[in-house]
Amino acid sequence: MGSTARGAGSSGGSHPLAVNETVIAMLRPKPDMAKLAEDPPEVRAAAQAAVDAPAGVGTIASYWTEVPLPATGTWNAPGNGGAQADIVLTAPQDRMPLLFIEVDNCHETAEELALKLEKYARFFRRKVRDTDGKERPMWRTRWTAPATWSGDAVHPPVLLVFNRVGDRNPNRTIPRLIELTRHLWEGERQRGGFHDYDGRIPIIATGLTKLREHGPHGPVFLRFGRDHMEPLWAAVGNPRREAAEARARDETRRAQEEYRAKLRRAASEQATKKAAEREAHRPVCAGCGA
Repeated sequence: MGSTARGAGSSGGSHPLAVNETVIAMLRPKPDMAKLAEDPPEVRAAAQAAVDAPAGVGTIASYWTEVPLPATGTWNAPGNGGAQADIVLTAPQDRMPLLFIEVDNCHETAEELALKLEKYARFFRRKVRDTDGKERPMWRTRWTAPATWSGDAVHPPVLLVFNRVGDRNPNRTIPRLIELTRHLWEGERQRGGFHDYDGRIPIIATGLTKLREHGPHGPVFLRFGRDHMEPLWAAVGNPRREAAEARARDETRRAQEEYRAKLRRAASEQATKKAAEREAHRPVCAGCGA
């Protein structure tokens, strides 16, 4: 924006460039092989590998940068206490209706990052009166997303992308950040073995190097509260809840099928009994017994 953007363009501001690299790593644009016909074989091989790799998320129009998230004030005149998203991704065509992305060059402490996530939470909780006169979360007046996310009334997910430029080691920052933000992301365990995340923020972390290498489809995303890496869609969602609900639907369907089969057997037995009773009451020939 203004002189800041011009300065970044001329001197290569590390944070704007990392934001651009994150968009490219998520988008994974495909090279035009026709334009590489005269390039060396190793260049064409690398380009072909990119073409054959899984597609990224959305189009270039799906990404917005430096988006204010006002906890006070308006969209056009944000007040104090809000955040500013490095990237906002909207790609419902790729099953990613809304994703906020923060890029950290490993200069910020866990405490500073936690404060930024608190500002996100303030924004997500803020409600305003919409054009229909009804009050709803402010973010829903600008972006469209399902009323629930993987069966939970959760806030939109936030992805943290760590770029190893600064002195801080994300392997030490992330565990501390997990503890500082536990009240923002931790769900409540349910009887089905899954967690309910109503009113919580799915917070996911990854490294820019891994994101470049594997893209959003690779198992390089750590959701806070889980102990394994996942592809982006699994990290954002609630697979255990989805599996538990699928099992519950299967059990309900089997119970209904068994009940219908029981009704059919009872009806068949009743029909057989009535037929026998009718046969017993039929007139019998005194001469032949027929």
